[in-house]
Amino acid sequence: MSLSATTAPPSPAPPPPDAPARRRRGYLLNRLDLKYSPYLYIAPFFLLFGVFGLYPMLRTAWMSLHDWDMIGDHTFIGLDNYSALLSDDYFWNALVNTFGIFALSTIPQLLLALFLANLLNKTLLRAKTFFRMAIFVPNVVSVAAVAIVFGMLFQREFGLFNWLLSLVGVDPVDWDGERWSSWTAIASMVNWRWTGYNTLILLAGMQAIPKDLYEAAAIDGASQWRQFWQITLPMLKPTFIFVVILSTIGGMQLFTEPLLFGNGNIIGGNQREFQTLAMYMYEKGITNLNTAGYGAAVAWAIFMIIVLVSLLNFLLVRRTAK
Repeated sequence: MSLSATTAPPSPAPPPPDAPARRRRGYLLNRLDLKYSPYLYIAPFFLLFGVFGLYPMLRTAWMSLHDWDMIGDHTFIGLDNYSALLSDDYFWNALVNTFGIFALSTIPQLLLALFLANLLNKTLLRAKTFFRMAIFVPNVVSVAAVAIVFGMLFQREFGLFNWLLSLVGVDPVDWDGERWSSWTAIASMVNWRWTGYNTLILLAGMQAIPKDLYEAAAIDGASQWRQFWQITLPMLKPTFIFVVILSTIGGMQLFTEPLLFGNGNIIGGNQREFQTLAMYMYEKGITNLNTAGYGAAVAWAIFMIIVLVSLLNFLLVRRTAK
């Protein structure tokens, strides 16, 4: 018998004494990674939001409860700033102006965006990519350039719109001298700038609707209008609610367009014809250093108005789209 046949195979090496501890440690690290690593990934956003979002909001709320100036002196006065808002004619004037411009801009803007999104969603439309890119161009253009161009278009003496009105026998309109005319001019700037942006958001929502629904509806003999009303609008409801709330937030904080339309006049015309809430907040909180606390109260009033109007729009759109 050979030596190799009688030799026993070597026994496996014994596991290290700390192997169970290593396995438990690896299992624990794996559990911790699965449970807490997502929070680490999103932590930078919340840190930035806390520094640049939450803290300024809380600081502004604290300032609104004081008679505060930017030099550093402040006296606690409770809710006196908020009660003063209720009897402030300039505040109510700014509120009316804000809602007026908001109505003239947001409603036509959303209807036009919905129409354009449905048009761009058609499969028979040629050069769809070109039109989808072109419709977003106004949003890329600087708001200062937009204000310069529209300021020339709405000039009283040599503006294009007054010239067109003169062709039908209408007297020249002093666009920045009257409330309704200034609202219309500013709303046209807002509509031109943001319609394409909302169109692309609504188009993305339409692209997510299954095509099988339209094919089945077409087989059943449903017209294009019935397909839009019975399929597109109900399926587009979450996206449309998002666009409405986004437009509401932007409309209630309107600042740049009316400021540039009035050539930097923070009071919005000689008689405050188009001063918005955001402009009034800037006037009280930044321009006038002695009323920073009152300006902070205006800022929180804007925040509460935005919340109420957004909630109202959400309920209205949700009920309408049923």
